[in-house]
Amino acid sequence: MKDKAVLLNNQAILFDFDGVIVESVDIKTKAFASLFKQYGEEVVKKVIDYHLKNGGVSRYEKFRHYLEKIIFEPVTENRIVELGEKFSEKVVERVVSAPYVKGIKKILEELYLKIPLFIVSGTPQDELQKIVEQRGIGKYFKECLGSPVKKGPHIKQILNSYGYDQNRILFIGDTMTDYKGAGEAGVNFIGRVPEGAENPFPDHIQIFTDFH
Repeated sequence: MKDKAVLLNNQAILFDFDGVIVESVDIKTKAFASLFKQYGEEVVKKVIDYHLKNGGVSRYEKFRHYLEKIIFEPVTENRIVELGEKFSEKVVERVVSAPYVKGIKKILEELYLKIPLFIVSGTPQDELQKIVEQRGIGKYFKECLGSPVKKGPHIKQILNSYGYDQNRILFIGDTMTDYKGAGEAGVNFIGRVPEGAENPFPDHIQIFTDFH
């Protein structure tokens, strides 16, 4: 992980949420599996595989894929909303109580009065705000931005709104969706890869295991 002096050379730092601030990726994997378990083990396996290969993508996009490509059911807005509500019921309390990624609280505490910090997440905006507030970490972030807007446009919005230089913005994420969003907006990127996990990023990307 880059030392704090290097971090402070940026005009702002952007964080993904799941897997970067909170160890909540597995919670959401289990929630997707639970939603589709009635369709059998083979479907659940495909659902989990797609979820893990598309980390950071909005759950609603995943629901559409599951309905269209895996269980071959009609895609209606009512069905998507229903799945979203059931998913939220399964994950919100667990994410609120999930452990932090090691060292992140100390990093946030040391940085937030010195440099603007943002969350850019695939979690729905209202749900993200609720989780951040219930965890008591809202004070650290200038803005917390979630879906349905994708990460690239969110980052561009931050650049435009605050007049930041894209070369002095750092996005810290844990998925290829994060990496691609950073690339779309032209900002710098560091990848978080938990110890023992497979590194999904290109060789030139700096990675770290936790914030210690």
